[in-house]
Amino acid sequence: MFMIYRDRYHLWCKIAPLSEAGIKVLKVMANDDDEMKSAFGAELQFGTAGIRGIMGLGTNRLNDFTVRRTAQGLAAWLTSTDLPHSCAIGYDSRHHSRRFAEICAVALAQEGVKVYVYHELAPTPMLSYAVRQLGCGCGIVVSASHNAGTYNGIKCYGPDGCQMTDEPAAIVYDKISQIPYFILPKKNFDDCLADGSVALIDAEMWENYYNTVLAERIATTPSNNLNLLYTPLCGTGNKPVREVLSRIGVNTDIVKVQEEPDGDFKTCEYPNPETDAALNESYKIARQTHPDLILGTDPDCDRVAVAVPEADGFRKLSGNELGCLLLDYILGELSAQGKLPENPVAVRSIVSTPLADKIAAKYGVKMKAVLTGFKYIGGEILALEEKHEEHRFVFGFEESCGYLKGTYARDKDAVVASMLTCDLAAKLKRDGMDLAQKMDQLYAELGYHEAKVISIELKGPNAMELSAKFMSDFRSNVPSKLAGVSVTEFTDYQSCVCKNMLTGEECAVTLPKSNVVTLVLGDKGSVIVRPSGTEPKVKLYLTAVDQNPGKAKDLLSRLGEAMNAFVP
Repeated sequence: MFMIYRDRYHLWCKIAPLSEAGIKVLKVMANDDDEMKSAFGAELQFGTAGIRGIMGLGTNRLNDFTVRRTAQGLAAWLTSTDLPHSCAIGYDSRHHSRRFAEICAVALAQEGVKVYVYHELAPTPMLSYAVRQLGCGCGIVVSASHNAGTYNGIKCYGPDGCQMTDEPAAIVYDKISQIPYFILPKKNFDDCLADGSVALIDAEMWENYYNTVLAERIATTPSNNLNLLYTPLCGTGNKPVREVLSRIGVNTDIVKVQEEPDGDFKTCEYPNPETDAALNESYKIARQTHPDLILGTDPDCDRVAVAVPEADGFRKLSGNELGCLLLDYILGELSAQGKLPENPVAVRSIVSTPLADKIAAKYGVKMKAVLTGFKYIGGEILALEEKHEEHRFVFGFEESCGYLKGTYARDKDAVVASMLTCDLAAKLKRDGMDLAQKMDQLYAELGYHEAKVISIELKGPNAMELSAKFMSDFRSNVPSKLAGVSVTEFTDYQSCVCKNMLTGEECAVTLPKSNVVTLVLGDKGSVIVRPSGTEPKVKLYLTAVDQNPGKAKDLLSRLGEAMNAFVP
């Protein structure tokens, strides 16, 4: 690697068309070998989620050159297919997002691709929606979702508005690898607007999107009894979430310090709805204003977090809990209104709570479990659509705070999730309850499902090898018990085999191959192990189930201790 990263560095110093500021950055890097290695020791890898990384100069950074090269590779793939040679582009509030969107637009347009760009920052689900509405062959969102402000990314979508799948992503990556870094554009963004090769997506698309989201509403009365405190976490949700909530009557106050776009996310360094810290600024205000509910969306507005004020503070609901509440609300209301479709289908990721399965079963709904990543939920919708049965899809969610009702988009949508959450909260308020109390009611009825995600970072120069060895060793030495509870079933999604640990019987797994293993502990819970493909990390998804909440919490703790013993 020594020669490779230094060679790349010296090549950029020699031929990269840099500004004076850029030249200074590279000169400083000459005296910082660690930074040089970090910036040039690898190339950004294009996968099903596109590229994502720290912004800065280098082959392993997001910058004008790596972004343009990615768009050129995408254009080379698209123009080699029979798909429409058109692309929709959206972007979030991060530093350089608008600039990167324009660079992508020009690169695509110069290869004969018709490009549509949102005229202002917009949520990720609105890009998915636009791809479908405009009949595009692909789409791009410039965003790093809920990562820290130093990051950005290029996320790519297929013609169905779903994140790009493995096969086309591999072809795009191959196309990118054949393209030099410094092919400069012959035109600028304004030139492309003037000649019509690039067009702006205007306010009409926004209005159509609002009406489409509102059409997913189940409530038949305004939710004007609900007092909400909302934070867009300095991202794209401020306009669409507030607009939709105003149309259903919600009384919304805003967290002012997080209202406007801010690529630094100064008041929330890591704007991830999964973390407790994401709502800290909201809690400060809520202690003074006493809202019924606190709601926050991440920078690209595809994830949502909620917290309920309680006598001694605030109870932040997990992604699993909100998913279960929305599932129960949707199925219950559709059933009561006689609108539940025949043979309805709900979808969750395999790492999401099995409590959702029990809720679905109450209403006679099939719950399908898919691999992690909302593209797999979108894939289930596509499979239904190909049979002209997309109306059967009622809800999809992931434990990482992503939800979708409807088939208008093929990615998680915090706008529709915010609307449904507020409608449910308003309904419960009329009944003298809140979301937390309703969740406890579901637990009491169906069992307490305590869940926790543990992310273990492996250290050292061979950390990635340690991660691979851990997975290999774990597969070879599957424990018969964890925390004193028998392992009744072991599923290896890489070999696509599910084994009954009590009888030894095996059956095939029909999901795509993935480096994931699952241990089922009878009706007491489960452990799912999944390594990161790009970082030396192993994620453990633990679930403990009991009719007694204290016993469920205790088992969850013991499962964590038992699994830590396996980690190198």
